Amino acid sequence: MTSAFQKLKISIWGKTPEDPKEAKLLFKLDWFILSYCCLVYWINYLDRTNLSNAYVSGMKQDLNMVGDEFNIMNTCFTVGYVVALVPHNLILLKIRPRYWLTFCAFGWAVLTLSIYKVTSVRQIYVIRFFTAVFEAVTFTGVHLILGSFYEEDLLPFRSAIFTSSGLVGSIFSGFLQSAIYSNMDDYRGIAGWRWLFIIDFIITMPIVIYGFIFFPDPPQIRKAFYFTDEEHEMLLAKIHKPKYDKFDWSVFKRLFANWHFYFFSFLFAIGGENESFPINSLFAIWLQYYDYPVSDRNHYPMGVFGTGIFFTLASAVYINVTGGKYHWHIGVYIMAIMLLSSILLLSAPSNNAAVFIAHYLSGAAYAGQTAYFAWANVVCADDLQVRSIVLASMNMFSNAVNAWWSIVFYNVDTAPKFVKGCIAMICTATTTGITYRISISITIPSTSSSRIASKFQTRTYTFDAITDWL
Repeated sequence: MTSAFQKLKISIWGKTPEDPKEAKLLFKLDWFILSYCCLVYWINYLDRTNLSNAYVSGMKQDLNMVGDEFNIMNTCFTVGYVVALVPHNLILLKIRPRYWLTFCAFGWAVLTLSIYKVTSVRQIYVIRFFTAVFEAVTFTGVHLILGSFYEEDLLPFRSAIFTSSGLVGSIFSGFLQSAIYSNMDDYRGIAGWRWLFIIDFIITMPIVIYGFIFFPDPPQIRKAFYFTDEEHEMLLAKIHKPKYDKFDWSVFKRLFANWHFYFFSFLFAIGGENESFPINSLFAIWLQYYDYPVSDRNHYPMGVFGTGIFFTLASAVYINVTGGKYHWHIGVYIMAIMLLSSILLLSAPSNNAAVFIAHYLSGAAYAGQTAYFAWANVVCADDLQVRSIVLASMNMFSNAVNAWWSIVFYNVDTAPKFVKGCIAMICTATTTGITYRISISITIPSTSSSRIASKFQTRTYTFDAITDWL
């Protein structure tokens, strides 16, 4: 039983170092890095989900919103997000992450607070654009940081915990909005949906302060006060040192000269659209169309994020169990599940059971965040600047597509059937599978770092997902 438990623990969390000092160091890293990263991403997603919860809880009526104005709000956010992604990751290479991450969190907290005073939807357009500019640092910036601190056998599940924290924020948002609507609507003359953004700000500020005090900077820059000198030296020895660490114009030559940038950017540009059902709040809009109570509109969609957490954590365990070689399998599984979800919605858009099952299954698409970004972190480990840009470009191209994709295919006026959206999902899910059908050979030279060479050295891998899977 002990052996089985140990194997399960290693499969999930990675192998704990035998040296007690190294084990203590890993515990400190997990606590101070993951705690802040998860908290800041939790509040990040809480903010994003709150907008859709506010929309179905009175915002639409109070601001006289019509047509595709809700989609335009999301597009304004997406545009701001896209333009800031690569600059943020490059800034993190020059400015201490402890300062930059907390500054950006403070910036979006203030902007979120300002929404409670809006009197027109146009004001929200502007606020959401600049909120996104600040929020853009969180997702790819944290993946960059995780890839710098953790070895590849420890990375997948830490990445999964981080991405799951955003989904936990989405679940919490549903509870929060429902509770506010029931207990604080019109309290002190302020509508319930406006209170949501005030409380967002109040929750965010302690997280900002916590990160400013406790989040560790890269050990080569500064020793965190809670590390001993010995632990700091151990951390310096363990941190992966990229083969290329030169920040100049040559980074663009290195970036465009290999397949990493093109493949991963295209992969997530398409793979990110597999999340369109939950991202565009189709379930909540469907519930509103059929006049479900406000509490149900906020509660029922939480199941989507719950399944997202399950599939995200399960994908990380699968990657570890299979030796870290099969990140791409997750994409194949997502393709199959999203095809099933789309077919259910197309065939029975008025059948409650089919609609609920389809939307809850759609949460599986979130697992791609962990699989794709952990994969890119490992493959690009030898070049810090290229890794920084590749991680940002993945999210940038995904959001660049989503900026117009949601308006064209997921307009709120297409409720309750969302026929265009379902057809679009079938196309993106299928294209993701075809992408994996493309053969890409990776040869890692013998001069690679030990971290990468231990798995890939002198081997050539052909990613031919459909054939290998069958």
